[in-house]
Amino acid sequence: MMSMERGRMGASSLLPLWGPKDGARPVARPRAVDAKRPDEGRPSWAICSSVSALCADPPSPTRGEGGVYRIVATLCFALFFLLLPALAAHAEMNIQEVKSKKGITAWLVEDHSIPLVAIRFVFDGGTAQDPAGKEGLVNLMSGLFDEGAGDLDSEAFQSKLDDAGAEMSFQAARDGLYGSMRMLSDQKDEAFGLLKLAVNSPRFDQAPIDRIRAQMLSGILANERDPNTIAQQRWLRAIYGKHPYARPDEGTKESLATITAADIKAFRKASFARAGLHVAVVGDIDAATLSGKLDEVFGDLPQTQTLAQVADVSLKLGQQLEVNYDLPQTSLQLAWPGVKRSDPDFYAAVLMNEILGGSTFTSRLYEEVREKRGLAYSVSSDLVDHAHSNALLVTTATRSDRAAETLAIVRQVVKEMAENGPTEEELAATKKYMIGAYAINNLDSSSSIAATLVELQLDNLGIDYIKRRAALINAVTLADVKAAARKLLSADPAIMVIGPPLVQVAGARKG
Repeated sequence: MMSMERGRMGASSLLPLWGPKDGARPVARPRAVDAKRPDEGRPSWAICSSVSALCADPPSPTRGEGGVYRIVATLCFALFFLLLPALAAHAEMNIQEVKSKKGITAWLVEDHSIPLVAIRFVFDGGTAQDPAGKEGLVNLMSGLFDEGAGDLDSEAFQSKLDDAGAEMSFQAARDGLYGSMRMLSDQKDEAFGLLKLAVNSPRFDQAPIDRIRAQMLSGILANERDPNTIAQQRWLRAIYGKHPYARPDEGTKESLATITAADIKAFRKASFARAGLHVAVVGDIDAATLSGKLDEVFGDLPQTQTLAQVADVSLKLGQQLEVNYDLPQTSLQLAWPGVKRSDPDFYAAVLMNEILGGSTFTSRLYEEVREKRGLAYSVSSDLVDHAHSNALLVTTATRSDRAAETLAIVRQVVKEMAENGPTEEELAATKKYMIGAYAINNLDSSSSIAATLVELQLDNLGIDYIKRRAALINAVTLADVKAAARKLLSADPAIMVIGPPLVQVAGARKG
């Protein structure tokens, strides 16, 4: 999981404005696709190559605490003020803790203005649990829950979903397996009944396994010719070594071929348990009704998970990886140490990152790399926090004949931040932005509220966190931010260059 409030109802919309960081690959059946988050409703293998070592896992890293939403928030600035009354109402929403008779806990936000219900949940585990040699197992499993359950085969199950007006999806992330469903409230009995079947009695029939495996293999074969995917695979191995995070989440041709229905059934049994479950529900449903539905869907699961232990891992910094291709554009990726969500200096680091490269049009990196020199269309920094590793990542792409120059400027901007930190003016403006943008970034739809509440549970932030958040940000001092900058940015980063050799490029410019 990557989560800084990981990184999904406006006044009248269920359609947030978000897309995956990496381009979406087409899928055979894009069920439950959200216009803002097209990753929702598709298994994670159908979205982006998760070999991007430090990219955002589904569902939504840094939800308003870093830079993932900076473009949307900036471009929708005027819209923000139009929606401000509705968003402010969501910011003041009442979050209830509901505990069922069988001990299932969920956070609930009742909203009876629209006849819709959204549920979001996650089981601890994720692709880091893939056994060695069976990489891709969890991703493959995530695509099978609406491919038949109970006595309903794939076609019958999908027809029942359509008849119930429900949308269901599962997604595999590094540290968890996410599920979600949206339904009409007057058909919630039918919808929750189907979700119960998917969670408790998935069929994992061989025909759907083979079909989805073939789709995954098609993507892997296509990526074998993609320089960026090849580079990211090398990057994973370089920075993570032999840790599970170094493995490709979508698997390999060889590993996918070894995965059987028995493997999938065994992992579902090991990971689908009440102790590793986190649930949030938003919409037209009351607490008493939800309590019964929680027991219906999750109450018969085992109490505890039986997952493999995954160790924490520090990034292998101080190395430069050059992946040489004759390309007109060179991609640059730099990694520094990150910060855990639970660290006392978390907010200081987030504010520093926003000033460095988190805010698209006002960050230092944007000003120096794009505005002053026109070296890149975009440049950004992001804080990335998985359960067992964290980093601060800077990414950009530029003309290959100016890659060495761009890299030098990025490093100089980071060095300046490490040595001197931000100004009082920068810090004050960033605090106002982060406090003001939270609602539009995190509370703009029933699905986004549910996703936010699940991540708050995963981060152990407490049910009153949204009310406390502004005070936590305002409590950060300039000295705190300067200290965070020194702590994170003084290290020698790991660097990856995808394009022609930098020495060759630099020599060509000198000539």
